[in-house]
Amino acid sequence: MQNFLSSIEGRAFRIAQIATGNRDDALDIVQDAMMKLVQKYSEHAKEEWKPLFYSILQTRILDWHRRQTVRNRFRSWVHWNSDDDEAEDFLEQQPATDTSAPDVKLQDNQFGADLNQALSALPLRQQQVFLLRVWEGMDIAETAAAMQCSQSSVKTHHARALEKLREKLENHK
Repeated sequence: MQNFLSSIEGRAFRIAQIATGNRDDALDIVQDAMMKLVQKYSEHAKEEWKPLFYSILQTRILDWHRRQTVRNRFRSWVHWNSDDDEAEDFLEQQPATDTSAPDVKLQDNQFGADLNQALSALPLRQQQVFLLRVWEGMDIAETAAAMQCSQSSVKTHHARALEKLREKLENHK
């Protein structure tokens, strides 16, 4: 179980961070999902862990969004403003390679920023389907199981996400 959790923690964190826009909340969500997997499903077959983990992660992300909606309603009622609205850009935290020419680095940085912005702008279901299918390499059936939806829903969300990302990133061809 430890090897499995170590192998997915970085990607799971990136998925949660894109979904929440907040590093600390993303860490909490991933840690909670990992603990739940260990507590409830460690006796399951190893092949079942990945879909189970991502199902738990998706549920935790949806719960976070629901809590945020309630909190935002409350905040608007009491006119409370927060200065913590700026989210860290996880792509900027990635180490740069020293072999790249300055113009290539600039293009890579701009693409990374635009990709992060485009992913964050996607509706949550499209965002999560895209990340599970493309970043995690999960097939349609695994993604459907993780997201607790039909395979046709996964296909639809994935196609829509790809279309929107292509539109927003078309100047990077």
